[in-house]
Amino acid sequence: MNEKIQELLAAAAGRDVADFADHDENIFTSGKIDSMSTVQFLFSLQEEYGIQVPVSEFDRDQWSTINLIADRVKELQ
Repeated sequence: MNEKIQELLAAAAGRDVADFADHDENIFTSGKIDSMSTVQFLFSLQEEYGIQVPVSEFDRDQWSTINLIADRVKELQ
């Protein structure tokens, strides 16, 4: 799951997959993803995993690393 999330992040941010190799790095404070890319990423996650993540309820602290994102996706499935 982590590798797929890494691919989705890279696609949404218009970056290379290798930019997201550290699954514990904070994707927001590192500047690797901005707010528009975040929305696109959330839509991709919803489509890929059949989950619902309302943007209005999105808490960056709970979605700040690939490992945390994977945990949240598992909880929502």
